Amino acid sequence: MERHSHPDSLVLVLNVGSSSLKACLIDPTGARVWQNQTDGPAAALEGGWPQALAPWRDRIALVGHRVVHGGERFTEPTRITATLLEQLEALVPLAPLHNAAALAVIRSMRAWQPTLDQWACFDTGFHSSLVAAAYTYAIPQRWRAAGLRRFGFHGLNHQHVSEVVMAQRGRPAPLRLISCHLGAGCSLAAIRDGRSIDTTMGYTPLEGLVMATRSGSVDPGLLLHQLRSGQGVDSLEHELQHDSGLRGLSGISGDMRELRQAAAAGHPGALLALDVFLHRLLQGIGAMAASLGGVDVIALTGGIGQNDRLLLADLRARLDWLQPVELVAVPADEEGMIARLCRQASRDRDLPSDRD
Repeated sequence: MERHSHPDSLVLVLNVGSSSLKACLIDPTGARVWQNQTDGPAAALEGGWPQALAPWRDRIALVGHRVVHGGERFTEPTRITATLLEQLEALVPLAPLHNAAALAVIRSMRAWQPTLDQWACFDTGFHSSLVAAAYTYAIPQRWRAAGLRRFGFHGLNHQHVSEVVMAQRGRPAPLRLISCHLGAGCSLAAIRDGRSIDTTMGYTPLEGLVMATRSGSVDPGLLLHQLRSGQGVDSLEHELQHDSGLRGLSGISGDMRELRQAAAAGHPGALLALDVFLHRLLQGIGAMAASLGGVDVIALTGGIGQNDRLLLADLRARLDWLQPVELVAVPADEEGMIARLCRQASRDRDLPSDRD
């Protein structure tokens, strides 16, 4: 019997985000038997965290990694090899906050357990079903030929949300769903019958909604203005990635919980941040509804989406024009989705017995 098919086998899932590393062991039923979270991949690596897995070592059948950007080439779970690592290195500039950290964690695991099968699951993969009209930018053909297009992100959780909602409704189709992933990063996905047809993030995770510290979409002319005014590219990127979004609007924090408290006390920056966040979110939902030709369910997920009751109330009040529409909360579970995808991929493919 293959190790991954043993009834007691575990999948180790390592989910590297922009601000955290979530690690968990998931059994074949989907239950977590161990989990841990650190503030960032660097801290986890410095702490030698793989050693904490020693008691489970013999039961770990597979390791599944979340890799944010797979480019055009990687749309399905892919077994990690030395060749794949080289190919993923070339994609780091497309998602610098995520891909570099994921590669560091992958290398750490390969050093700790060299013979263990490891798989990469890509946040862009779920959006590979976008048609050309949805993924093409209106830019010169030369740019498009170089691969500059929209990819979309948060696909692992959007896919999870889609599967949960379809299961709750007891039928796979027809279903017009807007999945709202609202956390440190924010994106929407228009999902018809389980397939992504539109989304708010683009070539990188910087496009789209207002996020914790990321700007979301801005006029390209504004960026050209900053460059012509003497701001360097690295400085511009840093400010768009780390000093914008809710933090930039409020002047105090990118944490929605802190902003709610500050807004209740009348802080003008916090009030502005909340207003802009909601305005852009409503715009995005309207756009996704147009792409779907109507909406059956709007699902809120992620730290903000699942827990911010004031946001839920605002959306109920402001989206009454979409009725009848069901507004639900679905707990995010990228790790469970990764475990399911990796188990399926390992069963479907004839894996070589040795690593390259």
